[in-house]
Amino acid sequence: MDDFKKRKLEEAGNGDASSKEELRFLLDPLAKPQLVDLLAKLGSQYPSIAEEIKSIASADPVHRKLFVRGLAWNTSSETLCAAFQEHGEIEEGAVIYDKATGKSRGYGFITFKHMESTHCALRAPSKLIDGRLAVCNLACEGLSGASNAPDLSLRKLYIGSLSPEVSSEMLLNFFGRYGEIEEGSVAYDKDTNESRGFGFVTYKTAEAAKKAIDDPEKTLGGRNIIVKYADFHKGKTGQPSVVPMTALPMAPGYVQMQPVKTHVTNPQVGYNYPQTVASYPAPSYPSPPTAVVPYPSVSGKSTAPVGMNNYPYYYPKQ
Repeated sequence: MDDFKKRKLEEAGNGDASSKEELRFLLDPLAKPQLVDLLAKLGSQYPSIAEEIKSIASADPVHRKLFVRGLAWNTSSETLCAAFQEHGEIEEGAVIYDKATGKSRGYGFITFKHMESTHCALRAPSKLIDGRLAVCNLACEGLSGASNAPDLSLRKLYIGSLSPEVSSEMLLNFFGRYGEIEEGSVAYDKDTNESRGFGFVTYKTAEAAKKAIDDPEKTLGGRNIIVKYADFHKGKTGQPSVVPMTALPMAPGYVQMQPVKTHVTNPQVGYNYPQTVASYPAPSYPSPPTAVVPYPSVSGKSTAPVGMNNYPYYYPKQ
């Protein structure tokens, strides 16, 4: 009797293995979206499957770790964790400091215990931490997951001529009237933590940025401020055109000199130095003749070449 039961259990076990291989064979040709839909459907129907999916998805911390940038220089690791704990249990969180100076480098990392907490933080609006708007993305994406969309140049603004009293919070409140802001702050000096008189605001849409530029009302903190696209502030407005020497017409018989690069110590505004300056050697002239000899005549006729009768002298070969 015991042998019969043992044989039945072995057959059942072999049957499960065979069934598992058959399922693998059926699932193998399915595309990823089909598999995701299938597992999502099963997970919603069976809680045990849902827990298994969560456990496997959260096993690798790469799916739970966030990169947080745009932090104030005085933001601590404790402050950073406190700002993100609303989304779920935090496994680890820290601000990154410079080893040489001991000061914050303006970014940090947050690792949640569960993957769904990470997704919740990614969907949430940017957080205002110590007066700075902090932005986050998956750490595995690095800076490639930051605000580098093709239209970033149409969404990021440079704000100049700011009063020292204007804080990042005031800046964001002022420009928030035009649309939702993705990132923005006043630029502060790392050593003194004082305003440098300018800042940046990145909108989520190009339309909002254009509204901010087109609005004639540009007074903040008692000053008229400058508002323009950030790329223009970085010097991408174009360089002065220089016509290459090869394009210039040259008179016959002249040889074009090669330019020599030199460094100018006092550059003029509007040009990028060092400039290319052409250097030419001093011209040389033939030495004067050592003697002047008249053309001889035969039978009263000059032997000078044709056309040279009016020139009674010639230069002998040296």
